[in-house]
Amino acid sequence: MGNQPSSLQTCLRDVCAGQSGCVGYAAFNNDPLYQLTWVKPYNLDSTAAVSPIAVVRPKTVEQVAGVVKCAASNGKKVQAKSGGHSYGTHAAAGLGGPNSTDVITIDLVNFQQFRMDNETWKATMGAGHQLGDVSKKLHDNGGRAMAHGVCPGVGIGGHATIGGLGAMSRQWGSCLDHVLEVEVVTADGKIQRASEEQNSDLFFALKGAGGSFGVITEFVMKTHPEFGKAVQYMYSFTFQSMREQWRVFKAWQDLIGDPDLDRRFGSQIIITPLGCIIEGTFYGSQDEFDATGIVGKLPSTRNSTVQVTDWMGTVVSNAEREALFVSNLASPFYSKSLGFRQQDLLSEDAIKDMFNYIADTRTGTPIWAIIFDLEGGAINDVPMNATAYAHRDKTMFYQSYAVGIPQVSSTTRSFLSGFHDRVAASIKDRDAAGAVVYAGYVDPALGDAAQKSYWGSNYPALQRIKAKYDPDDVFRNYQSVRPDANAKSEEDESGSGSSPTQSGASGPQTTGESNDENLGSVSGPAWALLSLWLMVATMAPLLL
Repeated sequence: MGNQPSSLQTCLRDVCAGQSGCVGYAAFNNDPLYQLTWVKPYNLDSTAAVSPIAVVRPKTVEQVAGVVKCAASNGKKVQAKSGGHSYGTHAAAGLGGPNSTDVITIDLVNFQQFRMDNETWKATMGAGHQLGDVSKKLHDNGGRAMAHGVCPGVGIGGHATIGGLGAMSRQWGSCLDHVLEVEVVTADGKIQRASEEQNSDLFFALKGAGGSFGVITEFVMKTHPEFGKAVQYMYSFTFQSMREQWRVFKAWQDLIGDPDLDRRFGSQIIITPLGCIIEGTFYGSQDEFDATGIVGKLPSTRNSTVQVTDWMGTVVSNAEREALFVSNLASPFYSKSLGFRQQDLLSEDAIKDMFNYIADTRTGTPIWAIIFDLEGGAINDVPMNATAYAHRDKTMFYQSYAVGIPQVSSTTRSFLSGFHDRVAASIKDRDAAGAVVYAGYVDPALGDAAQKSYWGSNYPALQRIKAKYDPDDVFRNYQSVRPDANAKSEEDESGSGSSPTQSGASGPQTTGESNDENLGSVSGPAWALLSLWLMVATMAPLLL
């Protein structure tokens, strides 16, 4: 006789209406390839194992709305997936964390529509695009560009609703600062538009905490003319004493800690098992780059590369550095991150302690990297309460990342956690610091501290908006925004539609604190998977 379909299965089948490849089930089909072909988890660490009850790949916004209604009527949760690069596999994890099975994943891979308005230069794009495709389509439609990360396999759906930083962010702001309007399906299954003028409170929430409030299917983005010349540089200090690398780091931090640093300058320092690498992009000519005097402020090394290129040259080069061919390669990994305000920059003693710790501590893996990225600039021009994204006061971010072989060991977790504790000690007043962790670098270990760490002082406002648009918490994962149980009903029914500032992200208002999101041009695990494998795989016995 076989198993009878459940009410959920029947509901989703009706939504798909016979569409091939529309839905896969964890249990109903007993498909041994379910994880590989449908779930596609990014972090293969055993502590992040996921199994959503179903994965749906709709082709229309009406189907998305239907899936949301199916989930709500069957007591299930919903999480959307664009590129699928969630460090904590949030797109497939529900109430109980990574191992829960109460969530339906909506995979937006089919939402690939793109239009460019050649009068306003606003780009309309589906939420299923990956960043590599966004760059190409913007280039092919008028030589346009926008700020976003450099890893080509990251999806715009999550990137533009969490933050989305890249090499141009110090000049143009974060990716979410380019969002002018969205099409979104809310928890009641309604298809709505949100912007500064329409559903502005929802728009505020979607720009920094999108996964907690709905499924965005389409973005309208402002764009910029592509830059002309750009200088890309790399200075390598590898194969030197790890303890002495503190001098390299201090020189770099002294440079990027200048509040008046030229906004055309982007930079990061990468600590690897073999030493430090300073790299980045300056958007201007070689003469303009030389005139800034920046080179003279960096440590000298014989191992350096400086080249002049154009806009698309930087896009391709950055993608190659972020491992173009393996950017979607899943692996078991562990990561920690933290944002630093100007007053939190590391002292000389703290820097020395940091490198002594690395030199003295077993890592448990040859594949690890610790990346510090320059932030600020245009990102920080936006008031703290203008968008849900609350990192408007940061000067730099750091992210550590380690790949397990074959799984992440307790030694590796201890190594990165110990490093994190040391750098976190520089933040003297965590309550005053507000948001300290970028939500794009999900940290499952944060526990009950996750929401405040991600959204800081904006979290109470987000809870009130959540109570209005999703009181039953349909869009939920184990670290998402929770609805305010005490939200006043008259406030919910007022229909004022006002965000906490009604200010938009076009520029500063009042004083607002400030800063950004994804560590300048860091884009994630792909860098370690390619670069560090090539650098140290053959030296594993020496580095463990």
